[in-house]
Amino acid sequence: MSADGRTAGTNTKHSASRSRASSLRSRATFVDRVKRACSYLPAVACLFLAAGGFPTAQGQSESNQPSASPTAPTPLDYEFFKTKVQPILLAKRPGHARCVSCHSVNHVALHLMPLSPGSPTWNEEDSRKNFELVKRVVAPGNLRSPLLIHPLAEQAGGDFFHNGGKHFNSQDDPEWQTLKAFVLGETAAN
Repeated sequence: MSADGRTAGTNTKHSASRSRASSLRSRATFVDRVKRACSYLPAVACLFLAAGGFPTAQGQSESNQPSASPTAPTPLDYEFFKTKVQPILLAKRPGHARCVSCHSVNHVALHLMPLSPGSPTWNEEDSRKNFELVKRVVAPGNLRSPLLIHPLAEQAGGDFFHNGGKHFNSQDDPEWQTLKAFVLGETAAN
């Protein structure tokens, strides 16, 4: 082969080698960018949930909220909440933390007041604050309210994930039925 042929072959080899190296650098840069983007996902997910996550019961329009009845929903009852719902939020269930254990220290859509040191329940002031906080995840009369579907097992009609696990395996669970009664506007006088 002539000197020109060898040079041309060498240039072709170097050109192919440079092209491969450039392609590998591009691929490595792309992989680095994907890794960097993925590293932000947990932070973005936390911010998303802290901002309220999926549309909350109050943030939805009336047209996309299924109602238990065609009439205007009954307002939520504070006494029913205080005497029937709050004990559920304090209850210890096998394999789960109490709702208050997580929801009094996090800042997701359902946030609860922390218990006073040594106290087994909330005082009147904190109960009223809890009632206002819980109303953020309840649309009266809406059986798809986050308070009902978030702790309910997916196969029973709940949503797909809850950091604290699924506390209720069935809609027949007595505690879930109490939460449902609250959402449907049952009063302590009933």
